[in-house]
Amino acid sequence: MSAPVKGPASYFPSIEKKYGRPIAEWQELIRASPLTRHMELVAWLKAEHGLGHGHANALVAHTLAEAAGG
Repeated sequence: MSAPVKGPASYFPSIEKKYGRPIAEWQELIRASPLTRHMELVAWLKAEHGLGHGHANALVAHTLAEAAGG
């Protein structure tokens, strides 16, 4: 039996279901953005793509942690 997913990734199934895009696509959008600061990216996802704060925050946190090697 696998351990339950914790942290930002725990939001991923609901993000994919609600917004109809795979997580990899959201991460590519984040990586391609000229913005680099966490809250700037969160605000951009909310304003430009209609994501809720929690979903945007989870995507940004996970994507930036991956980029930092974490």
